[in-house]
Amino acid sequence: MRQPSVIARRVAAASVSLVVAAGAAACGPKDSDAKGSGGDSAPHKGGTLTVLNSEPQTDFDPARLYTSGGGNVPSLVFRTLTTRNRANGAAGAKVVPDLATDTGRPSKNATVWTYTLKKGLKYEDGTPITSADIKYGVERSFAPELSGGAPYLRDWLVGAADYQGPYKDKKGLSAIETPDARTIVFHLNKPEGEFPYLATQTQFTPVPRSKDDGTKYEAHPVSSGPYKVVRNENDGEHLILKRNPYWSSAVDDQRKAYPDTIDVRSGLDSSVINQRLSASQGADAAAVTTDTNLGPAELAKVSGDKELAARVGTGHFGYTNYIAFNPTVKPFDNPKVREAIAYAVDRSSVVNAAGGSALAEPATTFLPDQKSFGYTPYDPFPAGAAGNPAKAKELLAQAGYKNGLTLTLTHSNAKDFETSPEIATAIQDALKKAGVTVRLQGLEDNDYRDKIHSVKTEPGFFLAHWGADWPSGGPFLAPIFDGRQIVKDGANFNTGLLNDKSVNAEIDAINKLTDLDAAAKRWGALDKKIGEKALVVPLFHPVYKRLYGKDVKNIVISDWTGVLDISQVAVK
Repeated sequence: MRQPSVIARRVAAASVSLVVAAGAAACGPKDSDAKGSGGDSAPHKGGTLTVLNSEPQTDFDPARLYTSGGGNVPSLVFRTLTTRNRANGAAGAKVVPDLATDTGRPSKNATVWTYTLKKGLKYEDGTPITSADIKYGVERSFAPELSGGAPYLRDWLVGAADYQGPYKDKKGLSAIETPDARTIVFHLNKPEGEFPYLATQTQFTPVPRSKDDGTKYEAHPVSSGPYKVVRNENDGEHLILKRNPYWSSAVDDQRKAYPDTIDVRSGLDSSVINQRLSASQGADAAAVTTDTNLGPAELAKVSGDKELAARVGTGHFGYTNYIAFNPTVKPFDNPKVREAIAYAVDRSSVVNAAGGSALAEPATTFLPDQKSFGYTPYDPFPAGAAGNPAKAKELLAQAGYKNGLTLTLTHSNAKDFETSPEIATAIQDALKKAGVTVRLQGLEDNDYRDKIHSVKTEPGFFLAHWGADWPSGGPFLAPIFDGRQIVKDGANFNTGLLNDKSVNAEIDAINKLTDLDAAAKRWGALDKKIGEKALVVPLFHPVYKRLYGKDVKNIVISDWTGVLDISQVAVK
């Protein structure tokens, strides 16, 4: 979900165009049965599914998309080597084969990954999909004019750091071999046990070289999935997808592809989206949203209506909202000051400020509360739900501030209930009880992001959040705590500027593991070790509550995305 040159660019709250952006581990729709509303009739093929979104599906080119698990709308058109398991809750946090026969076969040290394509794969025009097409799809994602996708490949592939794509370098990447039409081999600079997760990104979508027309490709990308693009207006503001006649469920066991047509309409105000889904009239009866949550006021209204409450899907995505410290700025260079703030925080008031317990769950760990991340319960500064101002005062006195101190907390003015004024005010009120006067510095969202993501301007005390590019501890801990990922002249996400050799070494050791369950346990232990340094104070994990139309069936919400998976939906 994330941005620095090495590993990041934020998949925000879960459209994940990603995603993303955002937990308890549970998570299918808790307010409706797994078949969706409509009761007992089985889902069937046919009809039109309408998608009502606030953000347009811009840059609809697999090279340019930054998605998790292949994305939501993109995954209907673009298949990848691997994909997310289309299942409710924790089962949906697993990586599974897509175009490939398995999730990849690693060499002994996980620096070489080999994939074999399934037989019978075809594009929308009936031509076969080959390994050379996937190699070309990866290579074109390096072209500067097609930038925007995940940055991992440039860092992971041998000799790829300065590659400029196939338009400028016809030789291509020697790190990717295609010994035959169904085999593709990737050579990496270092062990990467989580390569199967990366292979879910749309950069691994096959692209036929003969059909590639550069920046114009997004208008009609060649489909390898169950739907093809028949209309793309205003750069993704209005997309119409219809069936790809050459797609077959015999070679795709993940996408159900029930509707005949997918009509994606974007650029809508979030309140309008929820009003239309609530009324569920006409085409809106068969409508969903992939990027618009219910807010606190809307949720209160919906909860009081039995029929509407039955049409709310609940989901969790790997996402954490937290306080960040810059230890190079006084007094945050003193660990006791940071610990005192951790004890003083009243998480119950923060959760209320975020919309209440239905929309936010308190966090004491940086890793989200999901098994796939390696979640290990711990609280290095146990203060209870309401904080412990007495303990905070004690630590401040030890730090030389027995009479308290005055601090400035930087936050965004965006009304996102995450890093916004409501959260900042809750922290201000809690710290006041511990003798700390907090002055609030609210910035417009662009200014806020520029300030906190620059080593040169990063404040000492600010609100931040992070979400995962895939459900594992790796893309959660490494960008924030790996000292080698500190970016001095660009977007930096290692807010605590931590460069601990033992932490860096453990990240490398875990990355060598191809047993993802074993890796998860190690990520959990590392989270605990880092948490004791008090470089961040986890506050809460968001919960998604999203309405869907009354004629929508077969609701699947995985812990990978936290939102309704439109590849599974059927309509009446």
